[in-house]
Amino acid sequence: MERKIIVIVGPTCSGKTKIGISLAKKLHTEIISADSRQIFKYLNIGTAKPTTDELQLVKHHFIDLLEPDKEYNVSKFETEALKIIDELLERGKIPIVVGGSGLYIKALVEGIFDSVDVDEEFREELKQKREKFGNEYLYEELKKVDPQSASKMLPQNWKRVMRALEVYHLTGEPIWKIQENYERKVDYNFVQFGLNWDRKILYANIESRVDEMIENGLVNEVKNVLANGFSKNLNALNTVGYKEIISHLGNEITLERAIELIKRNTRRFAKRQMTWFRKSKKIQWLACDENITSEQLVSLIIKKM
Repeated sequence: MERKIIVIVGPTCSGKTKIGISLAKKLHTEIISADSRQIFKYLNIGTAKPTTDELQLVKHHFIDLLEPDKEYNVSKFETEALKIIDELLERGKIPIVVGGSGLYIKALVEGIFDSVDVDEEFREELKQKREKFGNEYLYEELKKVDPQSASKMLPQNWKRVMRALEVYHLTGEPIWKIQENYERKVDYNFVQFGLNWDRKILYANIESRVDEMIENGLVNEVKNVLANGFSKNLNALNTVGYKEIISHLGNEITLERAIELIKRNTRRFAKRQMTWFRKSKKIQWLACDENITSEQLVSLIIKKM
């Protein structure tokens, strides 16, 4: 039997959740969420997490698993998601992966290298340098030894920068070279679909989504997370929607300005997501507009799978 997995990707506000649920109901299966923020508890409105009703319609994996101060990474996701995929396939179900976190999708579909040991002493040294000199310092250090990897990262992604420096320190090779020689042996057939919207419509959807988030209580959601003792500096809260509201609650900006920034930064995030996904030649893009229904898209996916 062919070990087929359906993958639905797209930028934020493209309707992935709705399509995924409709498809899962049609195929009587379950959803694996590939979203690096929805895995955290309490972050509901700002991450556009499926509602309680939606979660009751179809079983979702990797939703509400961790406290916001817990560490999680793409390597863990790959390992744990593949285990769930195997379990679903053994039960005769076609797993459906839904998400916009490009690195999580890539790890699942292609595999991600993570076999080089951790050097705790060197890592601590890098952390101290970061605290003293900032993210840019580590980034410049990486550019010296591995400019190719650095060109694909941003200074604020300091954990990735630090890992690349650590791999070079341990192996003498750039991380991309080791990753290039790594091949995961799996016998899955990942059938990938992307939701492709006209940019103007997508941006209009983003505007509406942000307004709905504010109306639904995003400010109070952030207040409650902080009131429960979670630091505003957590990586989980370094997310569009949360960081702007945190600035507002700290009296750094007005609520109106926070909303403007959330809309702007969400548009930028959506653009980066599309840039990432368009690099893949294996994604079948589905043209979406205001006239197409979820049922039509689901029928199209079933036809193409």
